[in-house]
Amino acid sequence: MNQSGKVDQDDILRARNILLASGRRTPREEVDAYRVLAQVSPAAYLPRLTTALQHLSYDTSFGKQHPARLALREEAVAAARAIDPAEPARADLLLEALDTCQREMYTLGRRAEGLAMRAEMLAIGRAQAELSGSPAVKGLSDWAAGLSEEGRYAKAADALTEWVAAILPDGPGHGALAWSVLEWIAALDDAGRYGDALAAFETLVSMQAVEAVHDRSSIACHLYSLIGYAQMLDARGRGEEAAAVRQEALALLRGLAATGERKSWSGYQASYWAVLLSFSGADSERPTSGEPRPPSGATPMRWSPDVKQRYFDSRIALREEVDTLAPRAAEDPDLHLAELVRLHRVLTIRSAVYWENRTHLFAERVRSLFDDGVSLARRLTQHDPADGTPTLAKILIDRSTFHTAAREYGSALEDFCQALSYLGEAN
Repeated sequence: MNQSGKVDQDDILRARNILLASGRRTPREEVDAYRVLAQVSPAAYLPRLTTALQHLSYDTSFGKQHPARLALREEAVAAARAIDPAEPARADLLLEALDTCQREMYTLGRRAEGLAMRAEMLAIGRAQAELSGSPAVKGLSDWAAGLSEEGRYAKAADALTEWVAAILPDGPGHGALAWSVLEWIAALDDAGRYGDALAAFETLVSMQAVEAVHDRSSIACHLYSLIGYAQMLDARGRGEEAAAVRQEALALLRGLAATGERKSWSGYQASYWAVLLSFSGADSERPTSGEPRPPSGATPMRWSPDVKQRYFDSRIALREEVDTLAPRAAEDPDLHLAELVRLHRVLTIRSAVYWENRTHLFAERVRSLFDDGVSLARRLTQHDPADGTPTLAKILIDRSTFHTAAREYGSALEDFCQALSYLGEAN
């Protein structure tokens, strides 16, 4: 561009030659060319510039990431916003650019800007839904996850209620519905809408039962849902109903121990287990006030990058706390043993979620943690039967679900039966 603000004709010629030349163009060359041509013919080249900027932002030839990654993604958003609103592809291009940029904002800890971009994505999704007549609004679930991380649980629950209501009539499909219902349950529970959360959990259990019977979902996922539902019933003082649900879970587990799954599954059920395990472990957590935390009931893929990093990094400090507290608990169990059991459970659950999210060989990474947790809970039961016995039952059920996720159904059944005996329930 020359000093008068007009695009130099030589620049235009060079840009066109780059795009017309044979051979492979670098992402940098494409961006430079489209930047020039977008000023001359915005209708034709702004969409291409938007896409090229995003491709360049992923270029790793500079190292692990492009040094100007954020600037490139912000430029992509600006280019997408500048596209003529009458252009049919504008909305999808802007959604994609915003999605890429908001993840970078969250990675850098610029959470308010990231959430603002999710709000813009939701507004675009609503406009698209209105035009198409579709009840499912793009961006609703991402918006809800962002709200949940900030502790705005009521609004997150409202957003997920709208989302699930839109997709529920289409049925489970390929399993995406179950994941959304899990997030919905957790948001309702976090918002204090306990009756709605239990009703939503009942919906999930019923849906998983039908899917498992027709071999469209694993029996293990139905089992995890039943166990989670029973735990929520217990938490709301509905012990008799919880006991009845655990009997259903026991029947399923006996079947798995006898014959295993009827079909071979891809392994997604382990991820489903990890989500429900982290949700069930919320009663052992003591979150720092004002600090963002992962959205309950959501897979780590749905967490913002900075929250995920903080959650998983916390395992180091938790390990140190557990190791420091262990000798104190041995010397003074009255003062320290219950806290040691609680902290160890938090460490176990976070480690299980971390390793399941990274490798299908997660079982050997966390097996000793589940075993040590049971041993600690047994010590607590011997020292303080009133508090220790229900805690031991809970941790035995944790380990039972771990064995199920590892496809060790006999061991899973043994732990579950022990847990029921400690709860005084027939097995």
